[in-house]
Amino acid sequence: MADANTPHIAIIPSPGVGHLIPLVEFAKRLVDHHRFTVTFIFPGESSPSSSQISILNSLPSSIASVFLHPVDLSDLPSTAGIETRISLTVTRSNPALRELFGSLSAKKRLPAVLVVDLFGTDAFDVASEFHVSPYIFYPSNANVLSFLLHLPKLDETLSCEFKDMTEPIKIPGCVPVTGKDLSDPCQERSDDAYKWLLHNAKRFKEADGILLNSFLDLEPNAIKALQEPAPDKPPVYPIGPLVNAGSSCVNVNGNDENECLNWLDNQPPGSVLYVSFGSGGTLTCEQLSELALGLAESGKRFIWVIRSPSGIANSSFFNSHSQTDPLTFLPPGFLDRTKGKGLVVPFWAPQAQILAHPSTGGFLTHCGWNSTLESIVNGVPMIAWPLYAEQKTNALLLVEDVRVALRAKNSEDMFVRKEDVVRVVKRLMEGEEGKAIRNKMKELKEGAVRVLREDGLSTKALTEVSLKWKSQPARSGTRYDLHYM
Repeated sequence: MADANTPHIAIIPSPGVGHLIPLVEFAKRLVDHHRFTVTFIFPGESSPSSSQISILNSLPSSIASVFLHPVDLSDLPSTAGIETRISLTVTRSNPALRELFGSLSAKKRLPAVLVVDLFGTDAFDVASEFHVSPYIFYPSNANVLSFLLHLPKLDETLSCEFKDMTEPIKIPGCVPVTGKDLSDPCQERSDDAYKWLLHNAKRFKEADGILLNSFLDLEPNAIKALQEPAPDKPPVYPIGPLVNAGSSCVNVNGNDENECLNWLDNQPPGSVLYVSFGSGGTLTCEQLSELALGLAESGKRFIWVIRSPSGIANSSFFNSHSQTDPLTFLPPGFLDRTKGKGLVVPFWAPQAQILAHPSTGGFLTHCGWNSTLESIVNGVPMIAWPLYAEQKTNALLLVEDVRVALRAKNSEDMFVRKEDVVRVVKRLMEGEEGKAIRNKMKELKEGAVRVLREDGLSTKALTEVSLKWKSQPARSGTRYDLHYM
């Protein structure tokens, strides 16, 4: 049990391991460097996943977890977007959160601060009732955060769909972004997913501050613009890059993580392209086959984390391929053709260790922000192949503004043919263009190290926030065991 004067904060992550990973790193930093205790409070529509449990069980005793009773989302149509499901999960968990805060208040154990991520702003209602200071942890970049802060005004002034705009959206400090490169919910303004994104964006102004998982060297103009004082804009604290130094997600598939690392040990320095679309990224059968053929024809070494294709039920492959083993969807003879030069790994690989390995020279990625930051802190240049969420905006930033990535394909037809794969892989892994991107990425890696030093800008930003939190009314930092509430 922690000392009664130890400052205590609560964190509500949106459902999904991708949201949890940077918040866990954030919590560790608060505990290790600023002597906080932290309680994760999990809303959910089902029991905690094995990945969540594995991550939480690995944490120190000063980081505790409470799982609220699952909410009922059975009234939602099967077509409801993930943004709708996540937002409603948090909103419908408010009664349970209120009950938890009431119990903690009666025991004088209420946290001084509640931190939510971008889909959790309805929890501010409960924070306000108990006089708990509300904050947002924004897990992506300053460019996307700037867009969300401007979204309420854009929604008022634009009558057309974003995707039909003829001119890019220009926000101070940010790379101009076309409507088609905005996040998935913004593609259909009549969809509930967009309405929930807008609803949460409107509540950002209620936060006492926004913690941003980015850093000044990566987005200098956007961060400086965000930090300009303005009405209804909370102070923004860039505290990144917060990345998982171990596996990028918990290995729940039983793969031998040493297989990848041992294989890399036998490859020349900087020669291997790492290919992964994250924990939620899948390709169609046809696209998966085209990627495979392109990797083979490129002649370059690669590690590919492969998942079963999307849309199997509607595919001509359905009757003749296993739905569980993704290797069965590879073109005939692919594994023999690439033997020695390629390693195909089903479902999962130790991403953080692969990106840190000296043999890894490139990363073909979906541009999820966790993966992007892991690539940056290891100085690995990227091929941008965005799939969903805000990944197209991230790709635009990395390719057009930061210039540490090449785009797999820029045309309206998002299907990437094998010739495109061969071309972009060779551009990155050899020649002057790849060398220039590599040099730029080396500078960013050094910048990431610099901001996280004791006197670095991100370290100072987190110290500023922690001192503000420590000045909140003192509450107990008592540890809670993992349980349902």
